[in-house]
Amino acid sequence: MSSHDEYLQRALALAADSVEQGGRPFGAVIVRNDEIVAEAVNTIHLNGDPTAHAELNGIREVSAHLGSAALRDCTVYASGQPCSMCLSAMYLTGVKAVYFANGNQDGEEYKLSTAAIYQQLQLPLEQQSLPIHHLPQLNGRKLYERWAQKQS
Repeated sequence: MSSHDEYLQRALALAADSVEQGGRPFGAVIVRNDEIVAEAVNTIHLNGDPTAHAELNGIREVSAHLGSAALRDCTVYASGQPCSMCLSAMYLTGVKAVYFANGNQDGEEYKLSTAAIYQQLQLPLEQQSLPIHHLPQLNGRKLYERWAQKQS
C-alpha cells in the first residue's frame, strides 16, 4: 500500500467517524513533508457554517499552525472529490497536489455530488443559474490601488 493510499484511508476513517457522530461523510488529511499536519471533518452539522467542509477546516487549521496562507509544501487527501469552493481554496493557498477517494459519480445517488456546480462554473456569468451582476463603481479600483501602495 502506497503512502497515498494510507492517507486516503485515514481520510475515509475520519469520514466514517464523522458519520457516526451525526456528521456528513467527509474527512480530509493534509500532509507536509510526509507528516500529517492537519486532520479534519465536515462540521456543518455542528456550527451551521456552510463553508465548514473537511478540506477547508483542514486548511484553516494548518494555515493557523504555520502562520501562513501559503501551503505550497502541502498535499490534501480527501474522502470525497473536493467541491469547487474547496478546490478554489487549494488553488489560492498553493497546495501542491490533491488526492480523493470517492468521485462525484460515487456520491450522485446520495445527493453528495457537486458536479452540477462545476458545470455551472464553466458557463459564462450571464448563463449561470445564479444571477451574478458586475456593477463597476467609480471608486472601486482606488481600493486596489491603495492596497498595492501598501505592499511596496
